[in-house]
Amino acid sequence: MNANDVRDAWADRSGEYSPTYYAHYGPDETSELVRSKIATHCGEDAHILEVGCGVGRHLAAFADAGFTELSGVDLNADALAVLREKYPELAAVGQFHAATIEAYLEGVDTDAFDAVFSVETLQHIHPDETWVFEELARVTDDMLVTVENESGERGTVNHVDDKLPLYYRDWQRVFTDLGFEQLETVERKRDTVRFFRADTAGCTTLE
Repeated sequence: MNANDVRDAWADRSGEYSPTYYAHYGPDETSELVRSKIATHCGEDAHILEVGCGVGRHLAAFADAGFTELSGVDLNADALAVLREKYPELAAVGQFHAATIEAYLEGVDTDAFDAVFSVETLQHIHPDETWVFEELARVTDDMLVTVENESGERGTVNHVDDKLPLYYRDWQRVFTDLGFEQLETVERKRDTVRFFRADTAGCTTLE
């Protein structure tokens, strides 16, 4: 599959593992882990962006905790329609964009967000589009969080339902090469959570 094929498949995907598939799950332990670390490090007035936000279940945890500067981007417009229906409080305070990550980030100012995070989204970025990682670094003023599947050999590819590609990458190397310092890693059964900071001066210790 080329990069356009991958994007089109996710944009049109329905059923299992589609963005709308997770609508009934609501916020979970991943949502709370990411929210609590960002709250500790950046404060509740932080500007937050989730790339690949789906129906907004992770951002809903931020809204429930009092965050109001929330943004999300997802290429599946149906997912954002579900977000507005299921999480009206989040929809009222947040800004959401039906677009590819690549197209959206090109229009975002440098250091626009205090924190940016992804939950099992960056792992699907096609190798031809890895320049988008530089864009993520560019728009992140402080903290960047990756929650990605790292169970396979780095540099190899797996597939969701034997169709959609999942690329195993060394996320620590990706973002430290772009000027970030890795602050903490949480290894879990399904994925690995990595917390990065752009500017290490006066870094707050994560607890």
